[in-house]
Amino acid sequence: MSESQQALTGARIGVITFPGTLDDRDAARAVRLAGGQAVSLWHADADLKDVDAVVLPGGFSYGDYLRAGAISRFAPVMDALVDAAKGGLPVLGICNGFQILTEAHLLPGSMIKNEHLAFLCKEQDLIVENVDTAWTRDFTAGQTISIPLKNQDGQFVADERTLDELEGEGRVVFRYAGTNPNGSRRGIAGISNAAGNVVGLMPHPEHAVEAGFGTDAAAGPRAGTDGLAFFTSVLGTLVTA
Repeated sequence: MSESQQALTGARIGVITFPGTLDDRDAARAVRLAGGQAVSLWHADADLKDVDAVVLPGGFSYGDYLRAGAISRFAPVMDALVDAAKGGLPVLGICNGFQILTEAHLLPGSMIKNEHLAFLCKEQDLIVENVDTAWTRDFTAGQTISIPLKNQDGQFVADERTLDELEGEGRVVFRYAGTNPNGSRRGIAGISNAAGNVVGLMPHPEHAVEAGFGTDAAAGPRAGTDGLAFFTSVLGTLVTA
């Protein structure tokens, strides 16, 4: 086994569980399928257990009381995460995880109720706009991918100045293809911080990593595995860091 393969296999990706998290096991499985080592992190942990990257998975942490992600932002583990993210640690926030990242001010903007005020669950096409982040290097710019979307507070909003900055700095990572499913400003489905190590998106890549359990694809029903590239991307980033 080459040194790069050994580094990839040994990479430790933390997956944080908050009260009300639903998709932590799915995220951990995605990490393992990509070739990494999934490390369980608890919301009350004071440290990150020397992980190389972190995933904040989807769900309804603390029942989405106050606002989605508003209470989770103050969990003890977030103190360590915010400091580590500012220091360059790769962090991926999926759905509720994205909401938590905005509440923690690691990403700008906010998430509010879907425009149609209803829970949404569907397969969703996305256009990949930024392949220079820690979590997207295995995609191609302009590529269309399909992964599941399921949310109630999925409408991304920000003031016009912030939106212009995101666009101008190339920090819009994913945009909804076709119909905007939840009213997000400018069709934005995912963004990054300026350094590109922190990415948040509403759709769920961890639900499209294994043939037979993903989205419908040309290869057949449920055969889509477009989400796997998120996790191979970060492992590749860690190897070359």
